[in-house]
Amino acid sequence: MSRLEKSQPAQPLTEEQKRELAEVDSEITARIAEKRIFIEGEIAKSLGDEAAVEALRRQLASEVATLEEKRELKKEKVRSAKKSA
Repeated sequence: MSRLEKSQPAQPLTEEQKRELAEVDSEITARIAEKRIFIEGEIAKSLGDEAAVEALRRQLASEVATLEEKRELKKEKVRSAKKSA
């Protein structure tokens, strides 16, 4: 990590960037919670049908991974905004 900082020193974040990062975290965390609640409800309805339950679990994992990736892309965009400004 320290080698990375030597080649690209960490830039301090502005208060605006910190606020935007917190907003991104909050938004994505809420969307993940919505997906979990919905799909876990569907899983509860599908108990007994192991194939359906497994498909729903895979769907949940996929959607959470997609949202996490979206979170990181949005956060990187906020972080890099200062560099290009």
